[in-house]
Order: sequence, then structure tokens, then C-alpha cells
Amino acid sequence: MRRGSAATAYALLALAALLWAANAVVSKAAVGLVSPQALVSLRWSIALAAIALLAGRETLRHGRALRAHWLMILLMGGFGYTAFNALFYVAGAHTTTVNLVLFQGAIPVLVMGLNYLARGVAVRPGQLLGAAITLAGVSLAASHGDLANLRDLAFNRGDLFVALACLFYAGYTVALPLRPAVPGLVFFAAMAVAAWATSVPLLIGEWAAGHTIWPGPAGWGLIAFTALGPSLASQLAFMRGVEAIGPNRAGLFANLVPVFGAILAVAVVGEPFGATEALALALVLGGIAVSEVLGRRTAA
Repeated sequence: MRRGSAATAYALLALAALLWAANAVVSKAAVGLVSPQALVSLRWSIALAAIALLAGRETLRHGRALRAHWLMILLMGGFGYTAFNALFYVAGAHTTTVNLVLFQGAIPVLVMGLNYLARGVAVRPGQLLGAAITLAGVSLAASHGDLANLRDLAFNRGDLFVALACLFYAGYTVALPLRPAVPGLVFFAAMAVAAWATSVPLLIGEWAAGHTIWPGPAGWGLIAFTALGPSLASQLAFMRGVEAIGPNRAGLFANLVPVFGAILAVAVVGEPFGATEALALALVLGGIAVSEVLGRRTAA
């Protein structure tokens, strides 16, 4: 791979992680403003409208190739997009933001494990070492510098929801290289249709149970952000990053989410950013570097 292509992939994957971190903040901010399934369905409605304007005609031209893979698209959109976000937003009402971002640190390990089980892709020693270093950074960020705090985290049903969500997204990541040979924007348009279609039954069920909270102005602001940021921009960036460097290497960038979450807490909430957060960021970035350098040397 050309150095410029790798650098572009790193930048795109870092952008995706930043938007995912913002999504964790939104999941807490949305409590009481808009219900989880309304948020999921409405965000995909907006994202679908935006992608239709960008790639509607081109998507129709690739209709035959997309229809040949309709089941894959439905499952990837349903689990990787709809189920992940539905569980994530439900979890936001039951667990802390710390736990939300901490559990996402398991995505790279899940990706490596699923990639090995599904396709026999070996996990290189350099990748394992890089994953361990990044997880150390994740733990440091989540514990705010006192690793003893990890023992005090109360794992509730919200934690179980987000853990299952991470498993779904890891499966989506592993399946990405198998997608049909169509432009990335076209494939994402098909995935957006699948995500919207699978979100509607969840919204109907929430409404039937009497739990739906329709958004006001603040809720619509959150929905618009998630539609254009975590739904649209982050998924396109992540998809392109996986294409460029593969699932195992790309999945490691998910460990930037807790660190970016700490940075967003500084910008949005006004929390201090000190030596602990700086060290956590250094560990995560260092782990990614170790995985990239040693992983490629091992392959060579």
C-alpha cells in the first residue's frame, strides 16, 4: 500500500472514531428528549434522504448487483447499523457514558476473533501487542487514572446491551470485505435502506408499548447530528478505511473512541484534560502504531 493511501485511511478511521465518541455523548443527552427507537428510525430517515440526493441515480444503475446480495445487505444493515444503534441508545438510559465507551474498546478484539473463526485470518503477534497497548489506554481513560476504579464499575443490563451491540458491529466489520463490487457510496445507500427498513418495526413496537418520546427542537438537533455525522460521514469513512487496510487493522481504531470521548467532555462539558487523558491518548495511538509496524513486518 502506498504511504499516502495508508495515511488517508488512518485519517478516515480517526474521523469515524471521533464521530462514534460524539454518538456516545448523544446517547446520554437524548434521554428524555427522544426515545431510543424514535431516534434510530428518524436518524436513518434523514440519512436516507441525504444519500438519495447524493447517490440515488447511481444506486439504481447498480440495482442488479445489489439485488443479488440483498440478504447480506439486509443483515449487515439490520445488525451493524440498526441493532447496534438501537441497543446503544437503550443502554444510554441504563449505564454511564464511561461504560458506553469502555465496552467499545472490545470491538478490535472481537473483530480479530470473528475474522479468525469466519475466514481463518491469523492474528499476528504485533497486532496482539498493539491491541493490548490500546486496551491499556482505554482502561486508563475509562478509570480516570485510577485503575482500581474499574473494579467499581457496576455492570447492569445497559452494559449487556452495549456489549451485544459491539458484537454486532464487529460482525459487520468482518463482513465488509465481502460486500458486492459496487462503489462505496452505492453500497452505503443500500445499507441505509436496510437500516431504515429494519428500524421501522422497532419504532412501531416502541410506540405500541407507549414508550415513544417524539422530539422537540433539542431532540431534532440531536437527530440531525446523528444522521449526518455518526450515520453518514462515519460509516462512509470507516468503510473506506476497511477497504484500504483490512478489518483487523481498521478495527483497532475503535479504541480511539474513549479517548475522543474524554476530549469531547472537555469541549462540551468543560471537564479538565490532564496528564491522565494525555497518557491514554499516547497509549492508544502508540498501540495502533505498534500494530501497524510490527504487524506488517511479521507479514513480510
